[in-house]
Amino acid sequence: MADSSAADPSDDSPEPGSTPDPAAAKTRGDRVSDVTNWFIHGVELAAAALFALLFGIGVIDLAIQIAESVPTGAITDPNTVIGFIETGLLLLIIVEVYETVVAYIEQSDTRRIVRLVIYTGVIAMVRKVIIFRTTEYSTTQDALFAAVSYTIIIGGLVALLFVERSVGNSILSE
Repeated sequence: MADSSAADPSDDSPEPGSTPDPAAAKTRGDRVSDVTNWFIHGVELAAAALFALLFGIGVIDLAIQIAESVPTGAITDPNTVIGFIETGLLLLIIVEVYETVVAYIEQSDTRRIVRLVIYTGVIAMVRKVIIFRTTEYSTTQDALFAAVSYTIIIGGLVALLFVERSVGNSILSE
């Protein structure tokens, strides 16, 4: 007679007292989800590294531009200074985008990510206002339309920032 205590090899149930193998319990969908999550996380890390690299290159480029404009006296030209400010604000936008990517990587709360996106938008629009020149438009009406559009966008971003802060403060005080 066969020993009744011997385990049937076709029986996949765990023995009493043993812990089930979590890898064996995963479905194909779980495994696909794990692989795609790993891939997305890797792409997020690569994007963060790319933005950090772009920021570093931009800072070096800005320093070179400033250093080259000093001996020639171009540093006193308002258009040159506005170009430096434009580059500096672009670098700040890169930093804000980097911070947003890092917030996604760290799986920060949605409020932090939204706040970072709003800050990025505000910086981008301030940059557009600083470099705004009516001479870049074919007609005065086109320039006016652009100015009104910038004003509406900045107003919307400021309103979003106000709402985000007031809602955040009311949530924290409860």
